Amino acid sequence: MENWFKYKIKFIGLFLAIFVLFGMIKPEINSNSTAWGFTGHKRINRVAIFTLPPEMFAFYKEHIEYLTEHAVDPDKRRYAVKGEAECHFIDIDHYAVGGANPFELVPRNWYKAVEKFSEDTLHAYGIVPWHIQIMKLRLQKAFEAKNVDLILKYSADLGHYIADSHVPLHTTENYNGQMTGQKGIHGLWESRLFEINMEDYDYFVGKGQYITKPLDFTWDAVQMSNNALDSVLRFEKELTASFPSDKKYSYEQRGNVTVQTYSYEFSQAYHKMLDGMVERRMKKAIIAVGSFWYTAWVDAGQPDLSKLQNIPPSPELLKELAELDDLFSKGIQQGRDCDH
Repeated sequence: MENWFKYKIKFIGLFLAIFVLFGMIKPEINSNSTAWGFTGHKRINRVAIFTLPPEMFAFYKEHIEYLTEHAVDPDKRRYAVKGEAECHFIDIDHYAVGGANPFELVPRNWYKAVEKFSEDTLHAYGIVPWHIQIMKLRLQKAFEAKNVDLILKYSADLGHYIADSHVPLHTTENYNGQMTGQKGIHGLWESRLFEINMEDYDYFVGKGQYITKPLDFTWDAVQMSNNALDSVLRFEKELTASFPSDKKYSYEQRGNVTVQTYSYEFSQAYHKMLDGMVERRMKKAIIAVGSFWYTAWVDAGQPDLSKLQNIPPSPELLKELAELDDLFSKGIQQGRDCDH
């Protein structure tokens, strides 16, 4: 009986291996993920709308489906635009020479950072704190021009980059645990944990506030994300060491494809060890997105958005988005191939 059991286990393992080999089962844990996953990004933009003041809320609420669905356009753009990937992260630990605090070494001002490290170096290791400032200014200019298309486009995009800056694994060269034998942790932290716990989260974050110093606000958010990185990596490694190895992963059906993913039990044990970290970072991201939208509107002179209601996205914008979807569907990623 014991020999038969061992034989059966080996047979099942061989059976699964054949399925993976021929594409019938796809290992999800090592695949490229997006910050917060598509579901998380959409939830952040959607809830951020409810942080806005009445003068903005009616316009944004009218376009809630657009802002929700297109929260993921920047990730899709990684498959269409060379140089897009670096806008989603900053490997701040690259600058931690000799154990020094990188946040003390890297100037927050772009021009001072270029002078110290060179523009090529900054782009190579990520520019998300500075790119958020560019997107905020673009949204401000769109408000000034009362351009509905651009207000929608830049609002959705800005929300994405801000959300990315709130993810610990978007602040490190070890973005997917590939340097510590934890490959797959990127998708585990920001997608898997959120997707199986999102309905239990409290999304009440209050009202957005005017940001007097957007650059400092962004860098503070990045530093808070990076401060959480040690726990993200250490807790997963500790749990893996104590968790039954045959129960760490499981197989789930996603549409017509069977994928290997972190088991529900392992994911929830990890989520418990993190003690609410994912929910806290998401709530910080939501209020930050709403506050940046509000700040851009105020800095544009608080234009009357009621005059822009009942104006749908133009055919030109819809065509641009359709072309982006087509490039995304082809799956040819531009630039750095990573889980950022």
